[in-house]
Amino acid sequence: MPYGQVDRLSKMIPVEGVKPVSIEQALAQEERLREEARNEEVVDRLLTYGMKIEGLLRNASTHAAGVVIGDRPLDELVPLYQDPRSDMPATQFNMKWVEQAGLVKFDFLGLKTLTVIQSAMNLIFKSGRPLHVAADGRKLYEPAEGAENEINAIPLDDERTYKLYADAKTVAVFQVESTGMMDALKRMKPTCIEDIVALVALYRPGPMENIPVYCEVKHGKRELESIHPTIDHILAETQGIIVYQEQVMQIAQVMAGYSLGGADLLRRAMGKKIAEEMAKERPKFIEGAKATHNVPEKKAGEVFDLLEKFANYGFNKSHAAAYAVVSYQTAWLKANHPVEFMAGVMNCDIHLTDKLAVYFQEVKKGLGIDYIPPCVNRSLATFDVVDQKLVYALGALKNVGVEAMKLIVEARGDKPFVNLFDFARRADLKRVGKRPLEMLARAGAFDQLDSNRRRVFESLDALSGYSAAVHEQKSSNQVSLFGDAGDDLPEPRLPRCDDWLPAERLAEEFKAIGFYLSGHPLDDYLPALKRKQVLTLDEVTAKAERGACIVKMAGTVSGRQERKSARGNRFAFAQLSDPTGGYEVTIFSDTLEACRDFLETGAQVVLQVEATMESDQLKLLARSVSPIDNVVADAGSTGLRIFVDEEEAIASVASVLENARRDKVRGGRGPIYFCLLRPDLPGEVELDIGEEFPLNPQIKGAIKSLNGVIEVEEV
Repeated sequence: MPYGQVDRLSKMIPVEGVKPVSIEQALAQEERLREEARNEEVVDRLLTYGMKIEGLLRNASTHAAGVVIGDRPLDELVPLYQDPRSDMPATQFNMKWVEQAGLVKFDFLGLKTLTVIQSAMNLIFKSGRPLHVAADGRKLYEPAEGAENEINAIPLDDERTYKLYADAKTVAVFQVESTGMMDALKRMKPTCIEDIVALVALYRPGPMENIPVYCEVKHGKRELESIHPTIDHILAETQGIIVYQEQVMQIAQVMAGYSLGGADLLRRAMGKKIAEEMAKERPKFIEGAKATHNVPEKKAGEVFDLLEKFANYGFNKSHAAAYAVVSYQTAWLKANHPVEFMAGVMNCDIHLTDKLAVYFQEVKKGLGIDYIPPCVNRSLATFDVVDQKLVYALGALKNVGVEAMKLIVEARGDKPFVNLFDFARRADLKRVGKRPLEMLARAGAFDQLDSNRRRVFESLDALSGYSAAVHEQKSSNQVSLFGDAGDDLPEPRLPRCDDWLPAERLAEEFKAIGFYLSGHPLDDYLPALKRKQVLTLDEVTAKAERGACIVKMAGTVSGRQERKSARGNRFAFAQLSDPTGGYEVTIFSDTLEACRDFLETGAQVVLQVEATMESDQLKLLARSVSPIDNVVADAGSTGLRIFVDEEEAIASVASVLENARRDKVRGGRGPIYFCLLRPDLPGEVELDIGEEFPLNPQIKGAIKSLNGVIEVEEV
């Protein structure tokens, strides 16, 4: 069966929570899947076979970080298994059974975030700055002697860092990226590293319910609750809440006179809810509290009950502190060295397009950082920083590979490519590969050599053949009478063709980059949408902050996930974007049935939505969805002023306008003005055509793509 057909069928299987339902449930719930099985015998067989093997173990898997240690050869204690592709044996017992077999289990965690930090620091040092100096020359702190460029020696009281936390501008900051964490940060407004440690420990199912109490006590909105004078000082740093396992142990030591080892046994018994052990510990704790501090039996019992409740939730403080310090270091870098930090983050996720889209939005909109788009003359294989601008990585494009892009960077050296032929002579395009070259052309990486992306794309076969011939002659060690080996080969003739239309150009760019970089498909629609009172995402957000509202907004669809409610009704989450950012809309069953066909990836639509703000997050519920062209068809147009730098372009524009008139294109009518810009003219020369033509965003886009047309603006 073709992959595309199987992919389409798999997308019909409903998802409950994060897991797809069984095939049997899917057939019971989804009429479209049943219909596919009825219509095609091969689909029916696929589903039948699928139900027979569903739920079977597919492979032997290994814990990513689990290491076990024993006091004798492991095969004397547990059965072992060795994957023929690995040189490391694994236990056949799972993580719980190995402990019962007498082995000690360790999790050795490798944090990608440490690589992010090092990558950001390397970029800072590459610019010639030490860690304690900002890009504008400000001294951020006074480094200790011998610790000038040590990230572990940065001060833990940096105001800019805690402001970043308090404002929840924590995209890409370790541990606090989720919307829930951002909401908690806004309420907590951390002012010290202990707050971050506590948040890392509290933000888990169970203890999470204590976050509001922690915040209210911290900000003086609630009194700090005393448990007992002998132990209140232990809980002072966590606003009177038992957060850490170490606090459970310390309370047992201080209040009931436990030894350190005895307190740890108490913690383990509580944490694992071992009933027999707990039954032994309660009287021991009560007696110890009475003997040590004369604590009444009732009060000691209450404290024991409290410990029992929180020991199950309690988090290891040393673990939370280590994570909090790493989180603080990433926040400090983002607050004080934002460009280098974001470049470091993007380098570590260079192959994850979805994450790069989020990070790039933060670069452009959240931080207002200038950027240089992918370019064979300016970019490296990885993300870089030049003059406090983010240089987009060639290796971040889809289906290119960092190693292939390094070949281009090496061929360029210190001398930029002059044109496409120079590029083909110096870079071995056969080694780079056709697919990567296509992605470079789609992304506009050759714009400095030839701005007509379509011509570059269609010339790649000829350029690759030319490059192969040049490099073959170079490797043959033959010397030409007319110059260096390969330089005398005739350059291929490139096809003459108009560039892609703006919408096509952006669609091709999207294929290569995974999101819109140089513009947005709705750019040409904005004036018409404004006349129809359609708002941008930024405008909707500002309006929703003042109160719930019903508005119209436009977007290009980038994805859609359908779900089934508990009542069996279909609903969907659709991801869209406009020139000001990306957003998600919830669509209930009635609206979904009416508009499903409009919500395919790449479609451009106008939605009527109910917009509300919940915990500083914009929530959008769709009431109706319409194709954008239907909405702007009667939006009217005032006219176009077309800037050209060669007279031949006027004939091309005239052809587009005549075709629009002949085909009776929908849209308003308006006048056309030409502005001729040429060095042999005394200035701008404006020509009025003297008649009106049908005008809409597509016609405007078609004119913009013509050779010789510099700019098109509405008048």
